[in-house]
Amino acid sequence: MKLEVVVLPVSDVDRAKEFYKGLGWREDADFAASADFRVVQLTPPGSACSIIFGTGVTSSGPGSAQGLHLTVNDIDQARAELTERGAVVSEVFHDSTGVFHHAGTVARVPGPAPEHKSYGSFASFSDPDGNGWLIQEITTRLPGRIDAATTTFASVEDLAGALRRAEAAHGEHEKHLGKRDENWPEWYAKYMVSEQSGAKLPE
Repeated sequence: MKLEVVVLPVSDVDRAKEFYKGLGWREDADFAASADFRVVQLTPPGSACSIIFGTGVTSSGPGSAQGLHLTVNDIDQARAELTERGAVVSEVFHDSTGVFHHAGTVARVPGPAPEHKSYGSFASFSDPDGNGWLIQEITTRLPGRIDAATTTFASVEDLAGALRRAEAAHGEHEKHLGKRDENWPEWYAKYMVSEQSGAKLPE
């Protein structure tokens, strides 16, 4: 089972559509069957899950969706891009427990998690209705979180980041070898898939 859609409650459909398109999210549909029923679907870049909002699609109050997460591999870059596109984004923070974040702003500690520990750094923003989003930095998945047999890279930026990390790690690998590694494509591939799936990294 794959999560396909999250429904957002909004008060002004056109305003919400302008906001999310301004963030660079892809418009998949804008269908109005009548004055009482309209469905707008957009998808964040690199995401397999979309958002839907509109008229007559939810009975929840506008702004009541909270704790929606967008994962990124570079939180500082993502924050800068969202800010440039018009979102009011909080400063990067981590939680005092180092596990997850508390509700609201409780236990927020300024700055990223120590050593940018994967899963530990966050920033938050809201849409015009107050639906609350968090961006979470994930650089290495925990074991079992991704099936290594179906590992994929969600965007050009995601793949480029994985290649850069593999390049740096491979440089250390060649230092230990004391020679050039002629099988570097296989090593890169193994490193990138292992990193994303949470398997043991090659040495």
